[in-house]
Amino acid sequence: MGIKTQLGQVQDDIGKAEKEAGRDEGSVTLIAVSKTFDADHIRPALQVGHRVFGENRVQEAKGKWPELLEEFPDTQLHLIGPLQSNKSKEAVALFDVIHTVDRPKIARAIRLEMEKQNRNLDLFVQINTGDEPQKAGISVQDADDFIAFCRNELALPIKGLMCIPPFDEDPSPHFKILAEIAARNDLEELSMGMSGDYQEAIKAGASHVRVGSAIFGKRDYPA
Repeated sequence: MGIKTQLGQVQDDIGKAEKEAGRDEGSVTLIAVSKTFDADHIRPALQVGHRVFGENRVQEAKGKWPELLEEFPDTQLHLIGPLQSNKSKEAVALFDVIHTVDRPKIARAIRLEMEKQNRNLDLFVQINTGDEPQKAGISVQDADDFIAFCRNELALPIKGLMCIPPFDEDPSPHFKILAEIAARNDLEELSMGMSGDYQEAIKAGASHVRVGSAIFGKRDYPA
């Protein structure tokens, strides 16, 4: 199947999951994760009208998206990978949404750049629901304090929370943890669910699902 067909299948599956969960049609935003794919590979999805894409690395996105944004200027770009503070200037300039705010240093850097560039991005706090030492994200126990810091001290527009469950565990408990933290902090948006579990995430309340390989195919990572 081609990219256009695979994208259509994912969109149909999202619609079915919304219906089964008793949710409104169109309540879930599909972020087509285009990391590692070049502009020519991404273009077919744009040509059939999809406009929300996710990238993991600022540098990689800078190499392919300016050209595509000239062709499709209404596209919305989401940064879904870890952000280093020295890349915050470029990230704020290129992206519309950042899903990986997870420590005070990066929160301050984003605040500073949004003021300098007069840009107001939507932001998500990344929660490390599995407390995995190798994974980015604020710990579950520190989440409430960090969300309050971002909102109250930095006046950041925190719209929701994001998580990446451990790959070898049932994601459902992690989706539940994220939803509980969001609820007690009055946050409505949940970025959770990927190619293997996005339908389950929708049933758990996801507002954004991040789907890559189910749309674009298997990735060839550099050795």
